[in-house]
Amino acid sequence: MMKGFSVRNIVLSALFLALGFVLPFFTMQIPSIGSMLLPMHIPVIICGFVCGAPLGLIVGFILPLLRSLIFTMPPMFPTAIAMAFELAAYGMISGYLYNRSDKKVFDIYFSLIVSMIGGRIIWGLVSAILCGFSGQVFGISVFVAGAFSNAVPGIILQIILIPVLIVVLQKVKLIGK
Repeated sequence: MMKGFSVRNIVLSALFLALGFVLPFFTMQIPSIGSMLLPMHIPVIICGFVCGAPLGLIVGFILPLLRSLIFTMPPMFPTAIAMAFELAAYGMISGYLYNRSDKKVFDIYFSLIVSMIGGRIIWGLVSAILCGFSGQVFGISVFVAGAFSNAVPGIILQIILIPVLIVVLQKVKLIGK
């Protein structure tokens, strides 16, 4: 079995995938709240921290595509496709950086913030390509609005919640410190 693909990590990845399916139900009554709180991002980023980069990438890529196929939300083109690359980047980058660090609080924040920036850049690039295929314009103002301005509550939630959860998981020895 490949390193990082233990039964434990595969089961935890399935749990994070399930959380990514369920959390948007809490915000779907008001779609603008869901797009601000980014409920699918949180379990994917935590999956990267807990299960490592490869499984974080896989969960991140599968989650929005499966949700789109099963629940039609987010819409497949271009939203779910762009989100698949964005969330895959979150899971991969957070896992890669965290697992190569000393796993101190600074390292948690560094891994989180770099993954959030990296994922948003990937989202912007993929969105620009997809919009180009459909003849839509995807300019810098659309990128800034989608990646940052409209997502401020979710960004704040992630910066507060995820490090706390990772520290708790370290203290109870569910992940390495």
